[in-house]
Formats: sequence, C-alpha cells, structure tokens
Amino acid sequence: MMQSPRLEITNIVKDYGGRRVVDDVSLTVMPGQVTCLLGPSGCGKSTTLRIIAGVEKQDSGTIHVDGKLVCDTKFRLPPEQRSIGLMFQDFALFPHLTVGQNVAFGLDKRDSAPRVQELLEKVGMASHISDYPHQLSGGEQQRVALARALAPKPQIMLMDEPFSGLDDRLRDDIRDETLAVLKDEGTAVLLVTHEPGEAMRMADEIALMRAGKIVQHGAPYNIYNAPVDLEASAFFSDINVIQGKVQGALTETPFGQFLAPGVPDGTEVDIVIRPQHLKIDFDRGGRGPNPTPVEGTAARGVVERARFIGASSLVEFRMDYDGSVLKAVVPSVFLPQPGTALWLMIRRDRCFVFPRA
Repeated sequence: MMQSPRLEITNIVKDYGGRRVVDDVSLTVMPGQVTCLLGPSGCGKSTTLRIIAGVEKQDSGTIHVDGKLVCDTKFRLPPEQRSIGLMFQDFALFPHLTVGQNVAFGLDKRDSAPRVQELLEKVGMASHISDYPHQLSGGEQQRVALARALAPKPQIMLMDEPFSGLDDRLRDDIRDETLAVLKDEGTAVLLVTHEPGEAMRMADEIALMRAGKIVQHGAPYNIYNAPVDLEASAFFSDINVIQGKVQGALTETPFGQFLAPGVPDGTEVDIVIRPQHLKIDFDRGGRGPNPTPVEGTAARGVVERARFIGASSLVEFRMDYDGSVLKAVVPSVFLPQPGTALWLMIRRDRCFVFPRA
C-alpha cells in the first residue's frame, strides 16, 4: 500500500511589494522523510517555510497535511492547529524556565512528565532537566530546542538553518544526533539551509531553489551528479568551465571532442568539470600522454599555485591554449613547484555540457 504525502504544497505564490519571492512552488514530503530546501540567501526558502507554518499567508496555492486542507487563499487553519513543529536559528528557549519546563511548555501538565523525560533521554539532556538555558552550551540548547519542538508529537518539523549558530566542531555531531531523533520519531522534516554539505548530509531529497522557484528536485546523488544547469553544478562545489561551440553534436576543445547531443549547430556551450575529476600527468620533454577514449586529449598547463587543504591538495594551472586557469584537486599531498609544466586530462563521464546562458 502506497503512503500518501505527510505534507503537500501546491503552486504556492507570494509577492512582496510587487516582487515575487515564492514563484509557483510545489513540493511533497513523505512520513519519516527529510527534504531540504536548499538555495542562496534571498531565494524564497524561508518565506516558503513561514507560509507552511502559517506565519505568512500565500497569495495563491494550497497546503495539505495528511491529505487534509490546511490553507488556501480563503480557508486558513491557525498555526497551532497544524501539527507542525518549528526550529529556527535562534533556539528561543524561555530563559526563566528550566530545561524540563521548556520542554513541557504547551503540553497538558497532567501527563507531560513521561514525555519530557523520554525526549530529554533521547537527546542526551536528562541530567540537565533542572538547569536553566544560560547554564547550557549552544549545542545543549539546540538539543533542548529539538526536544521542545518534538514534545507535542508534530507530524511535520520545519527547520530554518537550525545549526548555523553552532561551532563547526559541534555541528556535524549535532546534525547527526538530531537526524537520528527525528527518524526515530517518524517525523516528516522540511529543512531550510544554504549549505550544500548540510543538505547532502541530512536529506533524503533536495529541492534546489533559485529566485523563488524550485529549479531541481531529487535525491542528493542525482542532484550532484546530474545538475540541471551550470549554476546548479557550481552551487555544490568549485567547477572548471571550458568554452566551445557545437558542430554536428560535437564540441571541439583543446582536450578533444565532447558530445553535445540535441544541441543545435553553432550553439556556444560551457563544458563543466569539477576539480577532483581532472587527471594530472607529467611532461615528457614537451609531450604529454597519449589520448584515450575515456580521458580524451591532454592539454598542457603551468602550475601557478599548489596548496595542501587537509585530505587533498589544490593545484591551479595556467593553461597554454588560452591562458585560462583550471583547478585540480588531488588526494593526499601533491605540491608541485610554481612554473612546473604538467598535462591535464578530463574524464568524459564526469563532464556536463550546458548551452551558454
């Protein structure tokens, strides 16, 4: 038996002062699923979240929870009746209440104690039940905020950049712990973030937003490995861009020919490749390695800069053919001296070819 969506938003539109900030957004989130709204600041993702929560009103479109209408442009269920939990950058704990009182806030006092104890044990904060928020670290406050948001057993959890205020060293651990608790509760999660790494780490599905629209939606692997355009590929990592023009579904470049099926002749294209997919080979008296079907023709470049960046090395090359700079990432330590001539080859199966915008 197929599950029905826990959350379904359809054709949501929102204008502010004549500017469209949410533009025909549709999205579904299944029970127990984590979906990330990912995009740069100002793309409309937080506004979308506030509309779902009931804090903002859409100009058009509908929102359903478990198949029941929550709001359209005429009917609007109050936020407190939507069975939606909220977590924001600001943990918003009540400073005058203890940890236990914060988690119990809004629950029926007669039977809140077992639920409070259960959640504080889940988030590892049971020993702090009598402490006040000012006595806790940022990571501990985040755990308490999560417990408080989950206390009423919401069907959906909306999270707006909830980890951005945490120390980098803590963030990964807190994210993983939060995800484990949410999965255990079976809550459908819609998480807003501008960090691709956070979305990749946490999401079952990513909805990539730009200028108020969802431009691509799918599993993290698919979004990363089959980006819809150059901007989408650049959002997830550094990229190299090689320019060319299509003739007969092929693009000639210093690295050999690239396939461009379905692209009309004469179209200028951008060939995109990530730095980790460049292969470096040594100079052999002015000659490079022989061409291969997988990696094409080698092109020569001169090292401009090489830096060790932890688990890998980043090497920048000034290319002979047009003076452009290409970046290569190499596992472990590889630090050739500036001025060293080397040859680069490009994995054909790791390239994206987009008509130039």
